[in-house]
Amino acid sequence: MGSIGFGTAATSTFAAPAAATVAVVEPVAEPVAGPVAGPVDERPSVAEMRLPVWFFGFEGVLAGAFDLLRAVPSAWPALVVLAAVNIGVSLTLMRRRLKLAKLLWRGKGTRNVAFGLIGLRLGSHLVLGLLGTAVDTALGHVLFALVMSTVTVALLAYVQRTALGALVAAGKATA
Repeated sequence: MGSIGFGTAATSTFAAPAAATVAVVEPVAEPVAGPVAGPVDERPSVAEMRLPVWFFGFEGVLAGAFDLLRAVPSAWPALVVLAAVNIGVSLTLMRRRLKLAKLLWRGKGTRNVAFGLIGLRLGSHLVLGLLGTAVDTALGHVLFALVMSTVTVALLAYVQRTALGALVAAGKATA
């Protein structure tokens, strides 16, 4: 039994228990031309993981959806389409950023933002109702939707910045 070299692979034979001969092909390393690269850093950079501003715009519009629907009830098909586009974009164009999105969705900060926004909406409507100045007009609902959208975008941008900073500090992303 022996081995015979064939350029990039070596073939060896050995006797199997049933006296059959089996050929095993093993790759042989060939020298690499050019400079030898150092270790490759596979950690994503903050720039690669950062969610784009327009994504926060989607989230802001959806955060103001309740008041937009109160102001313009016929806008619900547009909001449904916007929600579908948001999901589609999230699953396709932003595939590389899903790691950050998952971290944000599971993160305590994002839950606090969600509960804070719900509390802000309910609390502000309750306080305005108790003061006798409830939001009843279309303009009032549009303004309230703008406020909720702005607060949502600002808080989500803050949570993203905090999460990215934590990933860099933990060594899971590069600055």
